Amino acid sequence: MTDVTHTTSATQKPTAARPNYPRDQVQVGIVHFGVGGFHRAHQAMYIDRLLQKGLATEWGICGVGVLPSDRKMANVMAAQDGLYTLMLVHPDGTREARVIGSIVDYRYAPDDPEGVVELLASPSTRIISLTITEGGYNLDSVSPDEVNVFGLVTDALALRRDRGVPAPTIVSCDNIEGNGNMARHTFTTYAERVHPGLGEWIGTHTRFPNSMVDRITPVTTPEVIETVHSEFGITDQWPVVAEPFTSWVLEDSFSDGRPPFEEAGVLMVDDVTPYELMKLRLLNAGHQALCYFGYLAGYRLVHDAAADPLFAEFLLDYMDSEGTPTLEPVPGIDLDDYKRTLIERFANPGVRDTIVRLCFGSSDRIPKWLLPVIRENLRTGAPIRLSAAVVASWARYAEGVDEQGEPIKVEDALAETLVPLAQSQRENPTAFIEYTPLFGDLATEPRFVEAYLWALDSLHRVGARATLEALRS
Repeated sequence: MTDVTHTTSATQKPTAARPNYPRDQVQVGIVHFGVGGFHRAHQAMYIDRLLQKGLATEWGICGVGVLPSDRKMANVMAAQDGLYTLMLVHPDGTREARVIGSIVDYRYAPDDPEGVVELLASPSTRIISLTITEGGYNLDSVSPDEVNVFGLVTDALALRRDRGVPAPTIVSCDNIEGNGNMARHTFTTYAERVHPGLGEWIGTHTRFPNSMVDRITPVTTPEVIETVHSEFGITDQWPVVAEPFTSWVLEDSFSDGRPPFEEAGVLMVDDVTPYELMKLRLLNAGHQALCYFGYLAGYRLVHDAAADPLFAEFLLDYMDSEGTPTLEPVPGIDLDDYKRTLIERFANPGVRDTIVRLCFGSSDRIPKWLLPVIRENLRTGAPIRLSAAVVASWARYAEGVDEQGEPIKVEDALAETLVPLAQSQRENPTAFIEYTPLFGDLATEPRFVEAYLWALDSLHRVGARATLEALRS
């Protein structure tokens, strides 16, 4: 067996593709915050594709971690010289693996924040990219006394301004509608707090392209590590498993140059909006439509629920009757084919994505992915029955007890607020949706409230599966 390290990668089994480029000649041009499974299955993979073609040697990636949980990634990256295995699992069960070499450096910011600021301020750093989760842009949760993404980046931007260094491009790769616009607002707001006047310089010189990213990437389990070891002869402490499908649509707006992304399969466009709405309101909202009903019905793996005809029909009905009407035309995309493909992707048994992962952080996800669908359809008079049922399934899940009386561990930043509200809804059925920081005025919308209360009552009386059966009529 071989380690996934730079010094021994040449001895890997031929079944696992490996970097064919000299990594010691790759320079850092991209600094990325949030090196998790998705980044390593997506953006880092695209840069690796370019490097495999002999392109973009000035666009290597330096990962940066800021959270205590990032310490493990720092240790793994150091031990493996930044190398890791990306294993793709096809619906028929076949697997393919590639050792990715595009992450050529990694910094754990709390160990050396000044060094990270200097790296970010360097003229060679021309892109700063982010996967900091949907909730990561909430400045109310950012402590100025701790090392954080916004403090590091704005300190570096202040240095670049003072030194006459061109501004970088800041690329958000998070699942947020208008993620570039969100990043621009958050960084300029934070900058004005700590460096008065810097916000104007950022607004003038720094580009924040919007993007749409798509690849289902479940959490790495011990079974994944063992499979990579046994099938491909690679000892990797933290490989990544993903589906074969991948997509990246990126607004072509950069401050100081960019890699030839299109050579790696990235779709460069003038306006990302139609593509991001398609993904957020069909795939991401579809995951939410599946996960709470699925968990309550006893499923724990996504593919098992998605392969159930009752759940597949519910997902397709939601996408056809409620999600799709809120979309703009999507150039080059056959929406009917996209939706059918989504069901197939969800049902891929090889990915073994967990329903718990989809249920994580609901208060950051549903307001961004599903509630806009409800609001738009309320505005136009389109159906909202299925979307309201999804919200009700979340509220039922948030009670913290499943249909067999077993406890549910609700993993959510607002769990301490939402779980008590959910647990009170048998006496006050609208308690959950009356939480205005998440739902705004939806509890005053009669059509939504009627559909929501019907679904919540049905979930309480007859359970998830019978509720879905009733929604078919």
